[in-house]
Amino acid sequence: MKKVLPRRRPSVFGGLFGLIMLLLLGALAVGSVALFSYARHLDGIIRTQFEGKRWALPARVYARPLEVFAGMPLGAEQFARELGLLNYRVEGQDLGPGSYTRKGETFELSTRSFAFWDGVEPVRRLRVAFKAGTVAEIAALDGQPAPGLVRLEPPEIAGIYPSHREDRVLVRRDELPKALVDALVAIEDRSYFEHFGIDPKGIVRAAIVNLRAGRTVQGASTLTQQLVKNFFLSNERTMTRKLNEMLMAVLIDWHYSKDEILEAYANEIYLAQDGARAIHGFGLAARYFFGRTLSELDLPQVALLVGLVKGPSYYDPRRHPERARDRRALVLDAMAELGSITPEQAAAAKQAPLGVVERPSSGVTQYPTFLDLVQRQLRESYREEDLTSAGLKIFTTLDPQLQGVAEQTIINMLPVLEKSVRLKPDLLQGAAVLAVPDTGEVLAMVGGRDVHFAGFNRVLDARRPAGSLLKPAVYLTALEDPSRFTLATALDDSPFTWHLAGSDWSPHNYDKRYHGRVLLRDALAKSYNIPTARLGQMVGMDKVVDTLKRLGVRQELKPFPSLVLGATDIAPIEIAQVYQTLSSGGYRAPLRAIREVTTQDGRPLARYPLKIEQVVSPGPAYLITQALQTVVREGTAAAATAKLDRKLNLAGKTGTTDDLRDSWFAGFSGNYMGVVWVGRDDNQPTGLSGTTGALRVWVELMKQLPLQPVDAAPPAGVQTARIDRDSGLLADEHCPRALSLPFIAGSAPSTVAPCHAGYESAPGYDDNSDPGAGGAPADPSAPPSGGGGNDSIGDFFKRLMQ
Repeated sequence: MKKVLPRRRPSVFGGLFGLIMLLLLGALAVGSVALFSYARHLDGIIRTQFEGKRWALPARVYARPLEVFAGMPLGAEQFARELGLLNYRVEGQDLGPGSYTRKGETFELSTRSFAFWDGVEPVRRLRVAFKAGTVAEIAALDGQPAPGLVRLEPPEIAGIYPSHREDRVLVRRDELPKALVDALVAIEDRSYFEHFGIDPKGIVRAAIVNLRAGRTVQGASTLTQQLVKNFFLSNERTMTRKLNEMLMAVLIDWHYSKDEILEAYANEIYLAQDGARAIHGFGLAARYFFGRTLSELDLPQVALLVGLVKGPSYYDPRRHPERARDRRALVLDAMAELGSITPEQAAAAKQAPLGVVERPSSGVTQYPTFLDLVQRQLRESYREEDLTSAGLKIFTTLDPQLQGVAEQTIINMLPVLEKSVRLKPDLLQGAAVLAVPDTGEVLAMVGGRDVHFAGFNRVLDARRPAGSLLKPAVYLTALEDPSRFTLATALDDSPFTWHLAGSDWSPHNYDKRYHGRVLLRDALAKSYNIPTARLGQMVGMDKVVDTLKRLGVRQELKPFPSLVLGATDIAPIEIAQVYQTLSSGGYRAPLRAIREVTTQDGRPLARYPLKIEQVVSPGPAYLITQALQTVVREGTAAAATAKLDRKLNLAGKTGTTDDLRDSWFAGFSGNYMGVVWVGRDDNQPTGLSGTTGALRVWVELMKQLPLQPVDAAPPAGVQTARIDRDSGLLADEHCPRALSLPFIAGSAPSTVAPCHAGYESAPGYDDNSDPGAGGAPADPSAPPSGGGGNDSIGDFFKRLMQ
């Protein structure tokens, strides 16, 4: 009988081992599936963000570009200041873009390329010579034809940032200097072009070094890992974040080329902090630290920027120059070790100065008042998201050199005015607007004595009583009815009461005196209140309100009698609009701060065309300009002629409010219109009238500008007659106080004055007659009164293009 062997009982440990192996294999399978799923999830995040819109790019705001042509009024020092604004550097004969050399009044320069709304301005090498404050010659030094006009790139004056306040200037891979790539590889990731996103050898090497040191002294993050951390992840120091970083680095290296990764890294890396603005990318860092484009940097400057990667704050060359110099030397040594540069080049670069430019004082913009106007006008056409993320290029009308003059004038003059009326220092505030009469382009704006303070904008938001600045609207309304009123119309300056429903109003003159019968032009020149009030009553307040609206006042106006004396609160910017219309001969061009808006690559978007509307007929517009010139020649602004050439024929109007709380002056030359307000934020008296306050500031401002005369020729339908100043009647050479005045055809007086040689034979003269309207009806063929008509719009554009 066959013996049956007993079955071996299974080992407990063998069973456990099998179970464990089964569980491990299951866990591995599940883990692999989970890891694959998680990797796919991360891969989706990477591709969505990396291939989409990677960065929210702030809008770039530019001042006007300087356009230079032979014969233009521009001095050598002004040109040098413009090159300084653009951070052009002085070099020898080997000129690269953004550099120049100067000998006396002759400059040789190499311009930078720039994409404008109407095309790309190429790099040019030029000679520009100046003589006696004008451009004498522009010659080409690059073998091309000499340009008739040179347009420099515009100074960048501001950015409009997203909420996270990141700022960057994007650069392409082919725009990265070879020295920068070599420096990055040498100091940050020597095996960058060999590894697959992570560097296993580097990880092992760093682990050994750190174990020996007993602390973390060396990292092993590749450039790709640094990009992942900055672009996708937070700065938390956890194992989970590190594992995510490594996995995502491998995925990025799998999907994208080394050049694509390097380009993203160069634009993403954080390199400095400018107030609330974060400086990202080498493109912006080059401008921030050196005032140059990245392509213009030399070896020492490139090494300094790359050295900042390790610690932007710790190695900040402005705050810690010695640390920055040592770090730069380390980068240069690493480059020499790899053979990217020679030891001699490294040694020479170490000896170079840091060369960091002074940082702008405000951090974001030096022109907060003007930028406020720009942003308000932009929001009429663009969403906030577009302005803070689409990288728009906004070309404005600001003239930085004129802005500097206006700012310094306010800064210098307010203490002088305080001292003149014994006010404590820093009590007075001021505001100023400078614009082009014919186009309404705003050239400069100052919102207070702290010119870089981005707070309350007095130009746009300080609504103060306008005082006598609104009087020209009353007189213009009258002059638009030549059958009743001329510059020679006699007005009564005696006690006057305007009877109203439920109350009476009795205005008084500033000097508390009465002046009897005064000519209409003299009443405006001397800013008499009583004749102005009488005139307002005669023409009707509804018509005065209509005139103010046509001139450019946008706010609601009540037709109260006191409006004729400026008893309404109005901001300086609206006053500037009124006087722009007056200074352009009755053509209203809305004040504008923006010329063009383009995409980042220069494609034009919404246009900001010149909009001009004729709102005052040529005849009355010419007459009111003559009256405003009288204000400066012999009226309340006559002090201006002591410091400014009388041949300029300047025009303007002073304004003073009750108890000397507000001091105003608005005036214009042939090429500039300026408004100045001086007052106190607490609305207390200043002790300054328009003459003793704002006018003095305006004169000091205009003294520094290349003024052109107000020399408008009389339009068709306007004639000149000699008038006796005492009677307002026709005069001849026998009249000692005769003056020549313009009249709309048919409106000049037909009766001779008592001093006239033919007075006794003048038929039908009545000593008690009213000489106001001259006794002659308006010529039916004369231009119509009021604000209509386009008969002279062609003449306007001819003047504009001269």
